[in-house]
Amino acid sequence: MARKPNRMYRQIRGQAYTRREYTGGVPAPRINQFVMGNRNTSFPMVYHLIVKENCQIRHTALEAARIAANKFISKKAGTKNYKLTVRVYPHHILRENKQATGAGADRVSQGMRKSFGKNIGTAARVKVGQEVMTIEVPPQMEIPAKLALKKASQKLPTPVWVKKEA
Repeated sequence: MARKPNRMYRQIRGQAYTRREYTGGVPAPRINQFVMGNRNTSFPMVYHLIVKENCQIRHTALEAARIAANKFISKKAGTKNYKLTVRVYPHHILRENKQATGAGADRVSQGMRKSFGKNIGTAARVKVGQEVMTIEVPPQMEIPAKLALKKASQKLPTPVWVKKEA
């Protein structure tokens, strides 16, 4: 069955659904690493990717944004000249009431009867002004850091802006 589009899960509706011990078969988040680059050093220039709207960001979108930013900044700055951190974790469990499609589906499908849904993935709930990603770089890597966050922002389902930490 095809994955549903993100517009179905972007809006925050209802109470957060995070209790994994009550739900069997929650898929693991796709995001592999939350801190990349040189973990042991702190750099003077810090840039944050900040959300402009309340929304849910699926774990696949977070992973795509992380890969885009990491690939760009590691090529420009080298592997030990930056620290990239993903600041949110996908706790919220997404559910979907799967429908049968194709010939004879009207006899197989139960429609909305007991439509609690099955677990299909996870999402991070973010609020206005929350930091999604952070890049720390030396002063000469200021422009590549901003461009890396811009590339990451294109993978996210909400408008964002880049803020320099004062």
